[in-house]
Amino acid sequence: MSRITLKIAGMSCEHCVQRVTRALSALPGVKEVKVDLTTGTATLEKPEELPREEIVRAVEEAGYRVEE
Repeated sequence: MSRITLKIAGMSCEHCVQRVTRALSALPGVKEVKVDLTTGTATLEKPEELPREEIVRAVEEAGYRVEE
């Protein structure tokens, strides 16, 4: 497992936080998702074999953008 933090653009309310949290939590093997509206970040524990691209795609499908 590794911990990563992503900067997420487009979140403006608690509903946004819940939506991103659900999208990331649904990925296989992901644990401990914490989305912070104030900092615009999401931190999660992910399995080594889960590619970053799949995480970014989940955020994008939820309607937000990961800033590189």
